[in-house]
Amino acid sequence: MLNQIKLFFEQHLALSSPEDTTEEKLQLATAVLFLEMMYIDDKVEPKEQEIILSLIHQNFALTAEQTTSLLELAERQREQATDYFQFTSLINKEYNLEQKVRLIESLWKIAFIDGVLDTNEEYLVRKIAALLHVPHTDFIMAKNRVEPPESDLSFN
Repeated sequence: MLNQIKLFFEQHLALSSPEDTTEEKLQLATAVLFLEMMYIDDKVEPKEQEIILSLIHQNFALTAEQTTSLLELAERQREQATDYFQFTSLINKEYNLEQKVRLIESLWKIAFIDGVLDTNEEYLVRKIAALLHVPHTDFIMAKNRVEPPESDLSFN
């Protein structure tokens, strides 16, 4: 496991420019938030894992090996984190409003994928949106773009 993390850093950070280092950190911060969304309702489902893999691939165009390494590193960071600020502060500095809204939309996708919107999931998306200074209108519009019809969704 440690060798995989070391390999990830060697391949992606050691020879990269400062811009790439920031990009790697942004990928890690985003992956941590995705994983936190998956775990927040205390139920990890295959659908949630699949959508996270898909979102990472769509957003970062990583290979399967790079994605696996990123998720392993993100899991470690998530377990050690005491708050979300360390992740959202970097995203705030580097992302524009459109990118932040896409991130919020991705979090909604993870929340809705299992057909159940848990109150903890809604709370987490709301919290992340606030930390990213996403206006409430954009927060709601992102939710509406991905929310399934009421008949397909239950609330806990």
